Amino acid sequence: MLNLAAAIAVSLCAGTAGAKQITIAALGDSLTQGYGLPQEDGFVPQLERWLRAQGEQVNLINAGVSGDTTAGGLSRVAWTLTPEVGGLIVALGGNDLLRGIDPANTRANLDAIMQTAQAAGVEVLLVGLSAPGNYGPDYKTAFDAIYPDLAQSYGALYYPSFLKGLTDLPDRGAALRDYMQGDGIHPTAKGVALIVEAMGPKVLDLIARVRAGDGT
Repeated sequence: MLNLAAAIAVSLCAGTAGAKQITIAALGDSLTQGYGLPQEDGFVPQLERWLRAQGEQVNLINAGVSGDTTAGGLSRVAWTLTPEVGGLIVALGGNDLLRGIDPANTRANLDAIMQTAQAAGVEVLLVGLSAPGNYGPDYKTAFDAIYPDLAQSYGALYYPSFLKGLTDLPDRGAALRDYMQGDGIHPTAKGVALIVEAMGPKVLDLIARVRAGDGT
């Protein structure tokens, strides 16, 4: 009986060790890049550690650029999707909002990013964003619809907000005080940890799609 248990354990370990490593690129702005944090505390390194703690053999590429808009992301996506990349996290649009860019332009840029990923056979997790009300109801309605619409059109995975792990906390004031940097825009290392914990399961779904497509 002991020998049987040992054989099963060895078999399970061998299966995990033999799993093909998945490479995922995270295309985004300063939130993805890890603005204001030591490199190891940013979103991409923390997410990679979280995924590996779940037993995934995964390599994450930080394709976040501070200040980037969806137009900037579009200009970079083709060379970001190198042959080893099987999955893409797209988290762009915040700087479009800060600049008041026409939602039609934002939609067109994200649509082109999704097309590029689809043509490359890369699975996508699209991270959404909600516009504030200060641009008016028409702007907000048009902008908020972009992400779920595109995710549905391309059969992509969808996650409603990069900051969901913080905005879902019951005390918004405490969340801002305890988990955000002084600018009120970028999370602290502890804030990133909550963001990763909330988004992580959806990234696991992305990895599962990549593995299914690769037959691994």
